[in-house]
Amino acid sequence: MATTTGHTIKAFDQDLNQLRANIAEMGGLAEAAIADSMRALVRRDPDAARIVIENDAKLDALEVEVERLAVQIIALRAPMADDLREVVAALKIAGLVERIGDYAKNIAKRVHAIEGSSELRPLSLLPEMARITGEMVHMVLDAFVQRDSKKAVEVCERDRAVDDFYNSLFRTLLTFMMEDPQNITAATHLLFVAKNLERIGDHATNVAEMVYFAATGTHLGERERGEDPVGLS
Repeated sequence: MATTTGHTIKAFDQDLNQLRANIAEMGGLAEAAIADSMRALVRRDPDAARIVIENDAKLDALEVEVERLAVQIIALRAPMADDLREVVAALKIAGLVERIGDYAKNIAKRVHAIEGSSELRPLSLLPEMARITGEMVHMVLDAFVQRDSKKAVEVCERDRAVDDFYNSLFRTLLTFMMEDPQNITAATHLLFVAKNLERIGDHATNVAEMVYFAATGTHLGERERGEDPVGLS
């Protein structure tokens, strides 16, 4: 009987480790997609943008695998307490990370739209916003693997900086459009890029809240959300 129990525990640990590995891989792909889509946008490189769009399928496939494994663990291993919270959190986090990948793909899709624009001064402001959101994704997936509730809180706190960046970019883009009506189309595309980055920050924060719950068994308080000045949420 002891052998069976030991085998069951070992198999359960292997399943959990695989679940964590899949989530970590999803995080790495999402983080790379953010950086690669922004690089393609700044360089106006449609070939690089196409690669980002095509690679999104890898995230979709990993989400399906996480869902399959999580259901298998719950059905066959009947996890309790901390382990159950981690499995449920992984299931929800996979969906959030997949959405982050979709937002990065949306940014890549804007490359073709601005490819022929001659001057896009506000474009120089977006890489820093992308860097912050990419770091949030990296930090929050590390927090999940390490079950680090403090790091999860730090990610939530960084979301305010992303919101402030978005509001600042909105004002800059509005000025850019007012200076010359010919800038309106290009600036609108950049505004949607900024909004996608802001939503990535929101989703990273949602992941952080799930990580905190999985690690502590308690929920983080509802965080304040700034108003979206153009209603793009």
